[in-house]
Amino acid sequence: MIVILLGPPGAGKGTQAAFIKNNFNIAHISTGDMLREAVKNETELGLMAKDVMERGDLVSDDLLLKLINERIKNKDCENGFILDGYPRNQKQAASLDEIFSQSGKNIDGIVQIDVDFSILEKRITSRASENNSEKRADDNLDVLKKRLKEYVEQTEPLVSYYSDHKNYIVINGMNNISKVSEDIKNNLNKLK
Repeated sequence: MIVILLGPPGAGKGTQAAFIKNNFNIAHISTGDMLREAVKNETELGLMAKDVMERGDLVSDDLLLKLINERIKNKDCENGFILDGYPRNQKQAASLDEIFSQSGKNIDGIVQIDVDFSILEKRITSRASENNSEKRADDNLDVLKKRLKEYVEQTEPLVSYYSDHKNYIVINGMNNISKVSEDIKNNLNKLK
């Protein structure tokens, strides 16, 4: 099963992706996590991405596509995977479609976590204060506001791009975490 998870920063995509990974036995591919890991390990990519991420800017499409293309070839992706944070714009979606077409893969479902932007500010502030010892560079209000603006400009158009997909699923992300998880699980079970 191949699932794309859409939603703005702070919507709970990482939490729900981990839930989907565990419940459907598929790999969780988070571009944010891959990039943060590269920064932590000071790889060549990590050093290139570090400054960009700390400013709240986005890493280039070409670089992310290369990362994704290599990642989905790993053994843990044989049963499927969930993409969390990718694609983030229509160009990436078209490139991803091309990769899938060449490899004979298909997107089984697209899950959009729909949330109220005004609540995201509270979530990101809470996440930053809870994780003080391991604060992520992107866990601050200024970066969130910049990322939300970029989300509206670049990623929100994916709603139109994917809305005709037969398994486009919109989940109310304003519910509590367990209800969101339950709604996702019920919808994805229908795809099996």
